[in-house]
This record gives sequence, C-alpha cells and structure tokens, in this order.
Amino acid sequence: MKRLSTGVLAALIATLCGLNAVAAPSHATQGNIGNSVAQGGAAPPADFGSPPSGQIPILYNDHHVYSKPDLLKQGRVLAALVKGGTLFIPLRSMFEQMGATVSWDAGSQTATVSKPGAEVKVTVGKPEVVINGESRPLDVPPMIYQGVVVVPVRVISESMGAYVQWVPDKHLVVVRYIPATPPPSPAPPPPPPPPPPPPPPTPAPIHTPNVVFVAGDYMFNPKVYNQFSAGNGGAGGSYSVRGGVEFDAIGLPFMLEADYENFQYPHNCGVPQSSANAQNAASCYVTVIGGNGSTYVPGFTAVNRDLDARFGYRIFKPHVYIAVGYIWGSNNYGYPNLRAVGGGLEKLPDFGQKFTYFGSVYYYPNFRGTFTSASNAIPPNQTLGVGYNMLKYKVGVAYAFVPAIAIEAGWNGENGANKNNFPISYNANGAFAGLLFFAPF
Repeated sequence: MKRLSTGVLAALIATLCGLNAVAAPSHATQGNIGNSVAQGGAAPPADFGSPPSGQIPILYNDHHVYSKPDLLKQGRVLAALVKGGTLFIPLRSMFEQMGATVSWDAGSQTATVSKPGAEVKVTVGKPEVVINGESRPLDVPPMIYQGVVVVPVRVISESMGAYVQWVPDKHLVVVRYIPATPPPSPAPPPPPPPPPPPPPPTPAPIHTPNVVFVAGDYMFNPKVYNQFSAGNGGAGGSYSVRGGVEFDAIGLPFMLEADYENFQYPHNCGVPQSSANAQNAASCYVTVIGGNGSTYVPGFTAVNRDLDARFGYRIFKPHVYIAVGYIWGSNNYGYPNLRAVGGGLEKLPDFGQKFTYFGSVYYYPNFRGTFTSASNAIPPNQTLGVGYNMLKYKVGVAYAFVPAIAIEAGWNGENGANKNNFPISYNANGAFAGLLFFAPF
C-alpha cells in the first residue's frame, strides 16, 4: 500500500465524472456513518454494494492518494482493499490526509490516531475500535496487508465523520472529508473602561481679594534734567518705596497705595564764585524762579522727593485699577514744597503667580507751590506761584522665587512740564530693581 495525498470535494468530482453511487447490501461493514465525530452529526450509512475482491484505487477529495507524496510516480495510487465483502482502507495514509497524527506501537500492534477533538485506537486482529475512550465493535478486525495497516471503512466514517462512496462504474473508492469548523472563539471580554482623567490642577489664583504688599527698589544711576543738572547721573542715593493693600468693601474691589521716590543727583560746579563767570562756569549759574536773571550756585548733591497716595477702584480683573491720587513734593535746595491732585491707571502684580508684570501712569496737573524771594533778591520779597504738570510712570516685571517674595525690576520716571515760574521743565528717569513682599489676609 502506498501513502495518501490531498484534494478537494469528492462529491463534486463524483458529479463531474457522472458517477453514481451503487447500492451495497446492508450487511457490508464498510457502510459510511458520515461526520459523526468530527462534524457533530450522523449521515445515513451509504450502501456500497458488493465490490469485487482486490485492490481499489482511492480518490480522496478529487485527488489520487499516493503512499509517498514525494514520489508521485505513475501507477503508485494508494488503493483500498476489498476482502470478503468488506472495504478496507489504509489507516496511516488516510488519517494523515485528514490532518491527524498516527502513532504505532509495534509491541501491542496498536495504532493511535490523534486529532483535536478525536482519538482513535485500533489493534490488529482485534474487532473493535476505541473512539474517544468508547469501545465500538467491528465486523472484521484491522489487519496488515502488504506491510500496511488497513482498517474497515467504518473506522474513518465513525471516528472522523468522513464520507465514503464506492463507485462501481469506475472501480474506485471516493472519500470526502471536510474538517469540522471549530466553534468561534468566545469574544474577548470588553476592556475595562479607562480610569477617569485626573482633575486638572487647580491654577494658582490670579486675584486675591485681600492682599497687602510692600516693595523697595534701588534706582541705577537715574538721569535728571532740570536747572541744576543737564542729565547728571544719580549720586548713589536714589530709591523708591511703595506699599498698599487690595481689599473688598461693600462688595466692591478697591486699592489703597502710597508711592515714595527719592532722586539724588549732583549739581556740578567746580569753579569758585570769586573767579566764576558765564564763560568759564556756565553750569554754576542757575536761572532763578520767575526768570529774573541767574545766580551762582556752588556744587552740591541735590535731592528731589515726592510721595503720592492713591485710592483706586478695580475696572478689570485681575488687578487693573483706575485711581485718584494726591502728591506731595519737596527738595533740599530751598524751592517750595509742591502738591497736587491727579489720577491715573495702575496694574498691580498678579500676586500668587510665579511670573507677573505691573505698571502705572499718573498725571498731576498743576503740581504747584508758592515761592517768596529773599529780601536781597531782585525783586525782594516777591511771592510767586510755581508749578509743573507732572506725569509719573512705572513699569516692571516680578518673579516670585519663594512664596510671597518676588524679585522685581523695571523702569520708572517723572516728567514735570513747567507750567508757571519755574526756570525750566523737569525730568528724571532710570532703571530699578528690588524686592516685592505680599501676603493675603
């Protein structure tokens, strides 16, 4: 006997070839039971008639079955065997064609066929087949024919659900086998729902209703332009201090703030009065208030200072205010003190933010005072009103390197346009840096 090879649907072949099944007597043991194990349902047994004794070619799924598929030589068709009215088929070749594994125990003369869902055992000379542990009788036992174990056709029909048909016109056996479709794998369980996203971090507050703050800044070499200085740099003592509070009152947001600035600068005059004149010591001569000539002023360090108080109402969040202010100004060179009421806009720092900015601009029209000339002046004891239109401004940034403390830096200045009787207009500005402290309450 020779080994099996594979093919396609035998029933179709039988139809194409015009072959008809021939009835076989009911006593023939080669009857087909059809798909009883592998496909889960029993087909009625086929009637094979009385095949002649001898070897019958097998057509398996539309292909001749060879004992050694690697040697497809003409005439090496694997055959079924008809003996004593029983149709035998070669065990190993047929089962291997069906995708099963066959093992042979030479000692017990037992062949074991394994395939997912089915296990078949037969023993040469023993008229039974064990299918999935269940023993079933055979009319005739398996035997060895020309070195090949052959079994009654019932073995493959009952154990594997194969369809077997004897075609007497063509003198061949047709075997059709369609492996059972495995049941579909159960659908995987749905994945667990994703965890809810973590809540977004709570942003740092950009507006705290009640905050108190104070800041101190050093001015770096501010430039001052007035009757005593033509843009001289600061003398090292220029600074500013401010502080205030944001608060809610009667359900409304307000701000109260004070800002103090101190500009220190030199009046340069290196020529003694005894030898000074307008040609060799022009910087020593200063126009007097009222414009009645000029006078010699020796060198000294001048100081201009002013303090303004501001009361504001918040118009935009987080910290933008419109405010009214009162400013008071003084100096160290005998000019009158000045005062005025004005107003402006201010953006306070965003307290609680890591990085923030701030700025202000205030306008004080008629920053004024009263000057009385000395008794020896020309004209003596004259009283004059003096004043500027004052603009104060500041802009900067702040970085909170620890909670409630920030480094700040920026630019600030004052611009006093001469309104009446001052010798000239006044301007001072420069860079600053310092610390800002704040705390809610």
